[in-house]
Amino acid sequence: MVRIEPLEAPFSPDVERVLTPMMPPGVPPIALFRTFGHNPAMAAAMHGWGRYELGRELSVPMRIRELVIDRVCARCGCEYEWGVHVAFFAERVGLTQEQLRSLTHGRPDDGCWTDGAERAVLAMVDALHDTSTVPDELWAELEVHFDSAQLLDLLLLAGWYHAISYVARAAGVPFEPGAPRFADVA
Repeated sequence: MVRIEPLEAPFSPDVERVLTPMMPPGVPPIALFRTFGHNPAMAAAMHGWGRYELGRELSVPMRIRELVIDRVCARCGCEYEWGVHVAFFAERVGLTQEQLRSLTHGRPDDGCWTDGAERAVLAMVDALHDTSTVPDELWAELEVHFDSAQLLDLLLLAGWYHAISYVARAAGVPFEPGAPRFADVA
């Protein structure tokens, strides 16, 4: 159920100024961003951090970033944001159908995860989701694969997408046309 209807074009000048840079040139804003348009000051503030999280300055590779985002969204039940990221990035970062199924319905120890860094990151997301912390043994495993700057990025990335999941679910952001759903990888 949509609780806050995404704005539709034509947008007011203030909303247009905020939404335009949130998408690649010529691509209309997704429903989540059009929902944020109800609060242009908030949307503008969020844009800077969102750009960092999805940009080249983030200290972890794009594939690791997408594993974190997809797992956080799946654990939070946020089919909307999960679908957006799977549609835009899954193929680009080489996620297989088996890995998408595991990210959404499985566990970090599923057989499709053969890379230690990837297994550790998925376990980190699960630990944060379940306990809001990372156990010492898992932290030690993460330190084998990531330096302090990367660990901070991973923690904040997980928290950011937890917040995005809260907003998308609670506001009832409608699904993007053609975006995958959880059942598509069951």
